[in-house]
Amino acid sequence: MAKILTLTLNPALDVTVSLDALRPGAVNRASAQHSHAAGKGLNVAQVLADLGHQLSVSGFLGVDNLGPFEALIQQRGFVDGFIRVPGETRSNIKLVEANGQVTDINGPGPQVDEAARDALLQRLEQLAPGHDAVVVAGSLPRGITPQWLEQLLLRLKGLGLKVAFDSSGGALDAGLRATPWLIKPNTEELGEAVGRPLHGLDEQREAAQRLLDQGIAHVVVSQGEQGVNWFSAGGVLQGVPPQVTVASTVGAGDSLLAGMLHGLLAAEPAPQTLRRATAIAAQAVSQIGFGINDRAQLAQLEAGVLVHNPDAEQEGAQ
Repeated sequence: MAKILTLTLNPALDVTVSLDALRPGAVNRASAQHSHAAGKGLNVAQVLADLGHQLSVSGFLGVDNLGPFEALIQQRGFVDGFIRVPGETRSNIKLVEANGQVTDINGPGPQVDEAARDALLQRLEQLAPGHDAVVVAGSLPRGITPQWLEQLLLRLKGLGLKVAFDSSGGALDAGLRATPWLIKPNTEELGEAVGRPLHGLDEQREAAQRLLDQGIAHVVVSQGEQGVNWFSAGGVLQGVPPQVTVASTVGAGDSLLAGMLHGLLAAEPAPQTLRRATAIAAQAVSQIGFGINDRAQLAQLEAGVLVHNPDAEQEGAQ
């Protein structure tokens, strides 16, 4: 299996609150509450660990609430490359309604100063060599600019790592300029990156082709219950998941990214990579928390994923 580094610049303590229906401005009573050490890179790392890979994790953690994060790192056996900074790692509140709708209230994260930024770069220079790939995922904390992120990605590429990148807004724009190996936007994020809303496969294909021409090898577009469109030099593949009962959509995209990375680094056939990754994402929405906890369920979901090659199907119909 591969040796993979994940980088979470703005991790979070995710507090997931389940309730029947959110009533703004009223007293809402929860049916359940769970808290998890999280952040997109850490979420990806947990799924990759369950798939058998060796993980190193890095980024910034606030010293005032280290406990849940250090416990997760120790429990999972991750190599700890996080830089500690003053203050608290942010808390993100996820309000999950019975119909699966999620309302996010995300904290701002700690302030990261120049000394901490320099310390992270030095840590990565020591830690990154020997890894097969790096996942850089999530939002930016205060003190980290999109321009600094762009230079970070270029530095990681310079260390010989395949860079998988997942972010949004200005961070996504900056990350794209560094031409990572793989990106995983959703449809809305891809539209923001190219400056216009995208409707349907053809418009997605046109936007993805611009990024492929730029040098990005894989554009993986997540579409929720509609599945996944994967654009690469080989064309486009679509993965459509089976229907599942939604417990929470939190972490589904991170699980998808982990599944894609797993198959690509193992050089598996593309349909198998997409089928498993789509199934892992489907399993993620059926549970609270992160990771692959039920192998039998995953196998059943994988058998229910439909993988299409729309170009080949169109040629066959002519």
